[in-house]
Amino acid sequence: IFFHNESSIPNGSKKYEDFWMFFKRFRKYQAKHGLTNQPTESNTSNCSERLGLPSCFSTRFKINCEVANFDEILEKRRHKIDDGLTATRLKEFHSGILHYLDFCQKQSFQKLKKLKTEQSNLPIAQYRERIVEAVKSSQVVIVAGDTGCGKSTQVPQYLLRSGFTNIACTQPRRIAAISLSKRVGFETLNQYGSQVAYKIRFEGTKTSSTRILFLTEGLLLRQMQQDGNLAQYSVIILDEIHERHLQSDLLLGLLRNLISSGNTELRLVLMSATINLELFCKYFEDSPVIQVPGRLYPIQVQYHPISMEDKGNKSSKLDPRPYIRILQKIDKKYPSSERGDLLIFLPGMQEITIIEEAAKAYAEETKNWIILPLHSTLSIEEQNKVFDIAPDGVRKCILSTNIAETSVTVDGVRFVADSGRVKEMSFDAQFKMKRLQEFWVSRASAEQRKGRAGRTGPGVCFRLYSEEDYEAFAEYSVPEIQRVPLDSLILQMKSMGIDDVRKFSFIEPPPESALNNAILGLKEQEALGRDEEISPLGEMLAQLPVDVAIGKMLIMGSLFDVIEPVMSVASVLSVQSPYTRSAYNNPEMVARRRPIESTHGDPITLLNLFDEWIKVKAEGKASSRTWCKRRGLEEQRFYEMANIKRQFTDLLRGNSLLSGEKESSHGGETSHKRKQRHADRKRLRQLKEEERTESRKRKVLKMTDHKYVAVATDDASDADDDETVSLTTNVKDLEFKVRHDLDKLYKASSEERNFTLKDVILLKVILCSGLYPQLAFPDNCNSYTADSDQVFHTKNKLFVVLHPNSYFANHPDILEPVGKDDDITEGKSSQRGLLSHKHQLLSYVSLLETTKPYLVNTMRVPTLQTLLLFSQSLDTDGGCKRIIVDEWIEICISDATQSQGIVASCLQLRTAWNQLLKLRINASKKVYESESGLGSTRSTRNLQKFLGIKLPEFLDSKVEYKVRRITAADKKKLYVGPNINSEYSDEEIGNFAVKLSQAVPHPSKGGIQLSPFLTYNCLSDGMNMGGDYLREFWTCPNCNVKLPLTVSERLRHQAVCTGEENTENEGSTAIPSLQKDYHCTVCNEMFKFSAVEILKHKRSHA
Repeated sequence: IFFHNESSIPNGSKKYEDFWMFFKRFRKYQAKHGLTNQPTESNTSNCSERLGLPSCFSTRFKINCEVANFDEILEKRRHKIDDGLTATRLKEFHSGILHYLDFCQKQSFQKLKKLKTEQSNLPIAQYRERIVEAVKSSQVVIVAGDTGCGKSTQVPQYLLRSGFTNIACTQPRRIAAISLSKRVGFETLNQYGSQVAYKIRFEGTKTSSTRILFLTEGLLLRQMQQDGNLAQYSVIILDEIHERHLQSDLLLGLLRNLISSGNTELRLVLMSATINLELFCKYFEDSPVIQVPGRLYPIQVQYHPISMEDKGNKSSKLDPRPYIRILQKIDKKYPSSERGDLLIFLPGMQEITIIEEAAKAYAEETKNWIILPLHSTLSIEEQNKVFDIAPDGVRKCILSTNIAETSVTVDGVRFVADSGRVKEMSFDAQFKMKRLQEFWVSRASAEQRKGRAGRTGPGVCFRLYSEEDYEAFAEYSVPEIQRVPLDSLILQMKSMGIDDVRKFSFIEPPPESALNNAILGLKEQEALGRDEEISPLGEMLAQLPVDVAIGKMLIMGSLFDVIEPVMSVASVLSVQSPYTRSAYNNPEMVARRRPIESTHGDPITLLNLFDEWIKVKAEGKASSRTWCKRRGLEEQRFYEMANIKRQFTDLLRGNSLLSGEKESSHGGETSHKRKQRHADRKRLRQLKEEERTESRKRKVLKMTDHKYVAVATDDASDADDDETVSLTTNVKDLEFKVRHDLDKLYKASSEERNFTLKDVILLKVILCSGLYPQLAFPDNCNSYTADSDQVFHTKNKLFVVLHPNSYFANHPDILEPVGKDDDITEGKSSQRGLLSHKHQLLSYVSLLETTKPYLVNTMRVPTLQTLLLFSQSLDTDGGCKRIIVDEWIEICISDATQSQGIVASCLQLRTAWNQLLKLRINASKKVYESESGLGSTRSTRNLQKFLGIKLPEFLDSKVEYKVRRITAADKKKLYVGPNINSEYSDEEIGNFAVKLSQAVPHPSKGGIQLSPFLTYNCLSDGMNMGGDYLREFWTCPNCNVKLPLTVSERLRHQAVCTGEENTENEGSTAIPSLQKDYHCTVCNEMFKFSAVEILKHKRSHA
C-alpha cells in the first residue's frame, strides 16, 4: 500500500530499512509517554468561515508533507477489513510515515542550514560579486584561489545564479569530476536531478536540462574537434590549470585563438591554487585577476636536512632512519590522546616499500602507529584504508607518492613529512624511451604538500631538506608538454585543421626537436604524408581516443576476421596493469596464474586473463572478485577493459570500420532475459540511489592476522572484511551486466581461447602493424637462463633488458635460437651465423628506464615475416639473397629462388594490404557522409580473399636464413650510392606486353626503387652490374606466363600480378623479340639492341 516502487519509500531500499528502525522507536516513544496518534486528516467540517482554518489545532499541521492519494487508499480499503487493516490502523501507520518523512525533512533542513553557513564562511564568498562582474565584463578571467578557499565548488554556482547557463568545468582527473558534480549537486539542492552533471570517458549523467557540467580536459578537447566554437557552452572553467597537462596546454591555446578571433561570446575562467600569474597574464593579455586567500590553519615548518651519513652513496638504498626519527619526535612531543595522522611524501614505490618495512617494525614495538602505503598500483580496497579511522591512542602513518599532493585529500592529517623528491615520467625522443627519473620538487609543489597539514587544524610540516635547498627549487614544475611524446597531440591538432603545428601559440612551446621527432614518428606510421599533411589513415586515427599504435592495431584488425581479439588486446593495453603489488611476491598467486600465461608474451597473457575473467562472470559459479584477489589482480581494471572494448566497438562502427548494421546491445533476447535485465536496471537504480544518499561510513582499522582491515564502527564481530561485498562492488557488477551482453562477450572469449597457432601468429602480426618499429634484437651473448639478464638492442637504444615482471624474464629459454650453427660455444648461443627459419624478435609496447632500460609488455614475433611486412625500407643485392631492413638488421638467404620468392610475396601482400586499407577508409568516408550501411565491393572482397589465402602462406613459410644486427661501421659502406647505375633510366626495361610495376633509380642509395619501401640492387657488397640486362626464362607462379625476365622485372611483375589476367597465348612456345629501342647518349643515335648487345655497345665507348 505504502511501499510501492513509485512511493517516496520504495520496498527494499535503504530508506525502507531506515523507516522500520524509526517506526519501532516511534512506537516505543508513544507507548512510553502515553501518546495517541492525532487524526491524520484535517477536520474540514468545523472550519472557520472567514479564514477556512480548523477549529481544533493538530500537530499534523506542523508536518509539511503528505502521502499521495491517501484518501483514495482509505476508500478502496473500506471493503477489505477482513485482513485486519482497519481505517484506524491505516491512519496510525500513515501518521508514522508522516513523522518519518518530517524527521527526514528536518534532518535535511539542518544539513542545509549547516551547508549555507559553511558556504558563507568560505573565503571566496566575499569575492562573489567581483567574480561575477569580471566574467560579465571580460571574456577571460583568472581566479588565483589558495587551497581551501572553495573556488572549485562555488564559482560554477555563482555563475549559474547570475544568469549564465551551460557552464562547463574541466578537471584533470575523472574522480574529481565525479566528486565535484555530486558536491555541487547537493549544494544546489539538485542531488537527485540532472541540472548538475558529470561526463567522463565511460559514463555520464548529462541530460538536456543540465546547466553545470563537470568533465575531463580530454573530453572537452574531443568536443572541440567536432565543434570548434563550442557553441553548446556559454562559460568554460578550466580548473587546476597549474598542473599543465598536455590536454590543458592545447586547450589554452585553442581557446585563446577562439576568443582572439572575435567570433564568439564564450567566457573563459582560469582557476588554480599555485598559478604562475605573470605567465598567464602575459599569455591572455592582461586579463583581470582575482586573488582569493585560502583557509588553512597555521602550519609550523621545521627543516631537518638528511646528513651525509644517512644519505650514503648513490648505489645504496634509501636510509629509513631520518623518517623513523620523525615518528619518534611526534611520539615524544605530542600525547597519543591528541588526534593527528602523519603523511609522508616519498618519490616512488621502491622508497615506500623500504620505509614501510622499517616503520612497521617501529609500530610493532610502540603499538602507536598504523603504517599504510598509498600509490596508484594498490587495489582500491587498500587505497581506501587511508580514509578510515585509527583506533584510540593510535595514529596513521601514510606513505604516499605525489598522488596525495592534489588528487587525494586525507582528513585528519596533522603532520606532513616531505622528502622533497618526486619521480616524473619524461620522454627521450632520441631513444624513443620513457624515463622515470627522480627530481627535486618545485616550490609550488612543496607548498601544496605543506598545506595538507593545515586543512582540519594547526599542523606541522617536517621538511627533510634545508631551507637553502628549498630556496634553490624551481618555482614551478616542468609542464607535461615539454617531457612527454607528442604524437597523439600533433595528430589531434592536424585533424582540427592546424597545418603548421610548429607555429601554434602554446603558452610555453615544446622543444622543436620533440615536435620534429613526433612528426617523423607519425610519418613512419603513415598517419602523415611527406609534406606533413594528415593522411586518410591519420584522420581515422585521430578519431580514436588512444595512442597512435593502438589505434592502428584496431584499424588493421578491422581488415581481417580478427577484430574481436584485436579489440580485446587493445583494451588491455589501454588501461593500467591489472596486477596488484603482491601479484609477483605471493607464490600462491603466481601459481594460480600460471595456467593462464601464454608463451607468446605479455599482451597475449593479458588477453587470456581478460577472457578468463569473462568466463568466470558468465558462468557465475564463483565470485569474480574472489577469483581476481586470489590471483593478485585488481577487478576494477577488467571492468575498465570491458568498457573500453565496448567503446572501441562503437567508435569503429561509427567510423564504418565494422561491417553490418548497428545492433542493439542486447538484441535477440528471450522474454525471460528481458525481464531479468529490467529487474537488474531497477536494482541498479536503487543501489545507485543508496550509494548517493548514504555517505561512506567511516570504519576503524583493526589488526587481524598481522594486517590491518577496516571494520565498521557498529560491527562488533572480528570477521575479515575481505569477504564482505561492498555496495560499490554490487553497483559495479550490476552495471557490467546491464551495460554489456555477457553472452556475446563469453562467445567471443571462448573463440579466442580456442585459437590455433596460426590464428595466434596472425593476431601477433596485426598487433605488430601498430607497434612497429618497436622491435628488440637479442644480443649474441645471451645465456637464456633465468638467473641472468637477457640483453636486447632496439634500433635507437642498445643494451636494454626484459622487465623483471615480464613472462620472458622468467622463461627466457623460449627465446633461445634454434638452428644450424658452427659457432655455438658452451653456455651461450650466437645468433650471428645461425641458419634457421625460426628466428624471433621481441615486439614491445613501451621502453621504460628506471634503474635500467626495460622492455615492457613484450611479445615474440617471427623475424623474417615481421620485418618484410612492416619495415620502412628494404634494400637488396642483385640476387635478393642479402636484405637490409631499415638500415639496422641484415637478413641473408642462401637459396636465391627462395629469397626472390619471399621478396615477391612481400611486395604482393603489402600492395594488396595497402589497397584494401585505402578502399576501406574511402568506403567508410562515403558511408559516414551518406549515413548508409557499409557495403562490400567486389574489389574489397577479392583483396580480402587474396590476403586470406596468401598471408597465412607467407607467415607459414619455412625459408632458412641468417640474421644479424648492422653495426655503425657497416653503415658507412652499405650502399653503392647515386650515379653508379647511371645506365638505369625511366624507360620500361624488357616490357614484353606483361604488367610491370613502376621503377626509378634511387637518388641516394643507388639501385632501382621498385616500391616506396623496396630498393633493388643497391648494396655495395653483392651488387650485380649485369643483373638487370641478363634475362632467364621464368614462369610466373601466379599467371603461369613463361618469359625471359631479369630479377628486378620478375619482382615488378609479381608486385602487380594477381593471376587473373592469363594471356590469350597461354601455353604458346613463341618467344617474344629480345630486342628493344636503345638510345646511346654518346653516339646520340637510336638502336634496336638486345640486352647483351647493349652491354657490348657500352664497352665499345669505354
